[in-house]
Amino acid sequence: QVQLVESGGGLVQAGGSLSLTCAASGINISDYALGWYRQAPGNQREWLASIDSSGRPTYISRVKGRFTISRDTAKNTIYLLLNGLKPDDTADYYCRIYADRIAYWGQGTQVTVNS
Repeated sequence: QVQLVESGGGLVQAGGSLSLTCAASGINISDYALGWYRQAPGNQREWLASIDSSGRPTYISRVKGRFTISRDTAKNTIYLLLNGLKPDDTADYYCRIYADRIAYWGQGTQVTVNS
């Protein structure tokens, strides 16, 4: 059974940083691309970044240079480092893997940025 568990969210001041973690089980992350998404209250869920099976990252333009996606295949875990946080970054953050025509999501971790 595939499971994704996010952690690392919290409350920070604008300009601060957080490191989010997504621990995967029941699947080998080195075989698939994984992504980070977020959903702010009243908004649709949006894609932020992905890392493919070769470890290559891609980002939506608004977070490129501030957010960094990475992975540790030995730990079967992906990370999202959030730097230069802004109040507009306040949202629930989710990781996702698409495997064998099924999208798996974690439960999310909440990030709140105070001005």
